[in-house]
Amino acid sequence: MFGILRPCRHSLPGGLKADWTGHLCGLCLALRDEHGQLARTVTNYDGLVISVLVDAQTPAEPRRRTAGPCPLRGFRTAGVANGDGARLAAAVSLVLASAKLADHAADGDGAMARRPVAKAATALSRRWAGQARSGSVALGFDAGVLLDAVARQPAAELGAGRGAAGLLAATEPTETATGAAFAHTAILAGRPGNALPLGEAGRLFGRLAHLLDAVSDKAEDDAVGAWNPLTATGTDLVTARRLADDAVLGVRLALDEVEWARPRLTHRLLVHELDRAVGHAFAHAGTDPDKVDLTKHREGSGGGADGRFGNRRGLLAGCAAAIGLFCTCQVCCADEFPGPWSGQPRQGLCQNCDCCDCCDGCSDCGDCCSCDCCDCNC
Repeated sequence: MFGILRPCRHSLPGGLKADWTGHLCGLCLALRDEHGQLARTVTNYDGLVISVLVDAQTPAEPRRRTAGPCPLRGFRTAGVANGDGARLAAAVSLVLASAKLADHAADGDGAMARRPVAKAATALSRRWAGQARSGSVALGFDAGVLLDAVARQPAAELGAGRGAAGLLAATEPTETATGAAFAHTAILAGRPGNALPLGEAGRLFGRLAHLLDAVSDKAEDDAVGAWNPLTATGTDLVTARRLADDAVLGVRLALDEVEWARPRLTHRLLVHELDRAVGHAFAHAGTDPDKVDLTKHREGSGGGADGRFGNRRGLLAGCAAAIGLFCTCQVCCADEFPGPWSGQPRQGLCQNCDCCDCCDGCSDCGDCCSCDCCDCNC
């Protein structure tokens, strides 16, 4: 899975972790139902924001369906997002994945340096793009806007000038695509008045996604001589950080103009987690470490939003669950997974969650509420 928004359980208290997981699983199942099993591989953390936005604006109770046992949930069922929001998230994710695949094929990255592999990847990219276009028609969304943005990206990169202006010229297609997707969530939710501010929030979200990807990949791209927007435009990390911080503020101000039905999860993801994603990306790149709260916060096995995942399993069932957990890398890489026999929450061996210790309420939502000591309804 890929994406810049990767909240841990400490930053999603009070049932928000279950809601977030429900949207992630809902996106995965929508991809399967609409586009086939292979499409589930493009499930990503940022795509689920589309589903979250639709639910957050819809006055009626969110639509849910019961998903069957899955290794990523410890072979347990769960209520997951269902309906137009998940379907739109699936279409958008498929377009973005097709673009990534086509880009890697064109650049000959990794295994795609082999012509047969690159040819197969290009064909799959085109098929996914076509499926996304047809799947979005029933939702009243023109995926052609996204596909056009994808098609314009190479020219935007080649024509990008020097400095911040050139960098923003390179991010423009991504901004246009995400802005259109965010705006359409207002239409699906029956709140057309929200389309303008959500379009602005989406545009800036796209800018951030592009910037943070460039920051994270810069060292590796420079080492192998691959194209990177920061290097190509001569933009230093300090300037890139300023652009990122401005975009985070812009997203927050745009969201303030939106009429919500249930904003808590959206607020967490697009205000707090987005700000933290910027901090982490630039801290790892070696700039502005003082602007990032890197206080280490780890919990034992007794936490979780609801205290436990389920009932104990027998020997054979537990062994089967353990195999699934190892094969899906949850034991090492998951933020939290259910113990195969006890069902109690366990933290992945490689996890080291960066959270605050506590906060003083919601007087300044930019700095608080990233742990479960306050509710943060602001």
